[in-house]
Amino acid sequence: MKARRGVFRRRWAWPLVPAYAAGLAVKDGLRRVGVVPVRRLEWPVVSVGSLSAGGAGKTPVVIALAELLGERGWGVDVLSRGYGRSGVGVERVDAGMEGAAGRFGDEPVVMARRLGVPVWVGAERFATGVGAEREAREERQGEGQEQQQQQQQGQEQQQQQQQGRNAGILRSAQNDKLKWGNDKLKWGNDKLNLRNDTPEGAALGDEARRVHLLDDGFQHRGLARAMDVVLVTAVDLEDALLPAGNRREPLRALRRADAVVLRAEERERVEARVRGLMRDGAAIWTVRRELRFPHGGVLCGGPRPVAFCAIARPDGFAAMLAEAGCAVVEMVAFGDHHAYAGADVERLVKVAGEHGATGFVTTEKDAVKLSGTMLERLHAVGPVGVVGLEAKFVDEADVMRVLEARIA
Repeated sequence: MKARRGVFRRRWAWPLVPAYAAGLAVKDGLRRVGVVPVRRLEWPVVSVGSLSAGGAGKTPVVIALAELLGERGWGVDVLSRGYGRSGVGVERVDAGMEGAAGRFGDEPVVMARRLGVPVWVGAERFATGVGAEREAREERQGEGQEQQQQQQQGQEQQQQQQQGRNAGILRSAQNDKLKWGNDKLKWGNDKLNLRNDTPEGAALGDEARRVHLLDDGFQHRGLARAMDVVLVTAVDLEDALLPAGNRREPLRALRRADAVVLRAEERERVEARVRGLMRDGAAIWTVRRELRFPHGGVLCGGPRPVAFCAIARPDGFAAMLAEAGCAVVEMVAFGDHHAYAGADVERLVKVAGEHGATGFVTTEKDAVKLSGTMLERLHAVGPVGVVGLEAKFVDEADVMRVLEARIA
């Protein structure tokens, strides 16, 4: 078999690919006969996943979907594995905690900071969803009880005021108008009761408009979902299966997708091939991706920054920086999800000195892993610009139409 350029990332592992593919086939067979259980949460689940082991850009798409759903009044949370985290069990991300990225994982912390919605992490996604739903119910019940207490206090105050007014009416009423005063008292109390007669549980809000976003969930098939959204890139279409490549499933797995997300700059050249892999009726959505620079724009790291990152596809980050006009003098790439140490920071400082750099530029995913001491050391060279990657759907109305048809 003649391999096309770029197919094999690890040529030495090619003999192991058939064994990996056989393992996938066995798992699929067990699922078909019901040996592997599929469990269902109370709220609908929208999975956002990919064919590749990393680098497809899932996090910005999860953020974009969460923002769209929130704008339409949906209560959203995110369920994530929390890859590489030191924490155990099911945890809600506390993005303000010291060392949060190490405890919960870098991507969950980025999502929690950007979205301000609950982000939960756990290796077992069903248990993670159960924990999220339990806490949401408890919070809403607490809010409902507080509102009921406030309403009760308000009723008592109004009744006291009404009683005082009625007492005055009775004292000043003439004998022949006593019955009229009593009738007015009864009418006032009836009006008070009517005004404060609210349906039981109304303060708890609309439980029906709740949805989980399952981050990186395409291969996590033990959790039922209302919709499978799958990101596909041109690189994925040419990649090999693990362990020789980074693709976790064969391309034919796209028949399970309810919607495929393509990058705007790639759609024209990959759409025909992708459509041929999808089932009839599945949607194709397009996203435009762009870097979000902090105050100072492309000069956030000075005119000659060193760029560094620990992401799956650093060449893509470098290309986007160049396209934006950021004059990077050197790119330093670490392994995906790399946990930074003091030695890494010293390496960056050394590279900056060798190239006469004015500062640094990095991604949000990397910045959340830098301690205060690390940032202080980098700032001794120059400013550290933190760049976010944003994804925006080309046709947001169509995306919401398809989504809400699935989850409503």
